[in-house]
Amino acid sequence: MTVLSQTVPRRPRVSPTVLLGLGLATIIVLASLLAPMLAPFDPLRMAAGPRLAAPSLAHLFGTDEFGRDLFSRVLAGGRLSLGIGISAVVSGLLVGGVVGLAAAFGGRLTEAVLLRVIDVLYSFPDTLIALALVAFLGPGIENATLAIAISLVPFYARVTYGLAAAERSKPYIEAARLAGIRSGRLVRVHVMPNIGQSLVVMATLGFSSAILSAAGLSFLGLGVQPPSPEWGAILASGRNYITKAPWILIFPGLAICLTVLSFNLIGDSLRDLADPRRKARS
Repeated sequence: MTVLSQTVPRRPRVSPTVLLGLGLATIIVLASLLAPMLAPFDPLRMAAGPRLAAPSLAHLFGTDEFGRDLFSRVLAGGRLSLGIGISAVVSGLLVGGVVGLAAAFGGRLTEAVLLRVIDVLYSFPDTLIALALVAFLGPGIENATLAIAISLVPFYARVTYGLAAAERSKPYIEAARLAGIRSGRLVRVHVMPNIGQSLVVMATLGFSSAILSAAGLSFLGLGVQPPSPEWGAILASGRNYITKAPWILIFPGLAICLTVLSFNLIGDSLRDLADPRRKARS
């Protein structure tokens, strides 16, 4: 007698890594969005407690060199760091996606020129490009966001071109061209729906790089300027007190680490799900 359970297909199990990533990301995003309500003190208020006070019930993360509550500053810093990361990734993906699609469907001359430009820019590390742009534009939140977005353009342009070029060689594209469909409509109606999922996955992975770049620029004094409570800026202000008050570096550093880890876990899991050659795991 055939067992009924053997005839019913098993539902795919949700990976524990994606659950962990989603859980961490949800907590971090909600805590950042609700920072004005969750923060017990004004993040810019000096002398909210004793200078360099250790973590306690009154100040969960301790205080910094000016007596500012570190827990409140880390919460407020999440809004800045996440805002910079999202703005930079969305802008870089839009510009890079347009460039990549133009290279794939703009003709041989356009493809050759754009690919050479992309290759030259892609040969430089994105952090180096962001540093050079901020040094030229000047420090500040807007300039740091713009610099990080521009530094991500070559990566997203190369990824988009690779995906679009793979779609370009498929029979349905040739059939659409024979039917008289123009390149603009062809990209919008046929190509983008097929590569959009992969671009979302790459954007999730690129968000972690944007967070690290924003923190790095602020740590070097080229990003968010004091007294704004950005995670990298908090690390920079606490490096002189690493032996006397290590909590000034521990908690914002832990926030950066958990944020990057959560989005990397989500991106890796989405990439595995989007891969048709993915094998089932126990």
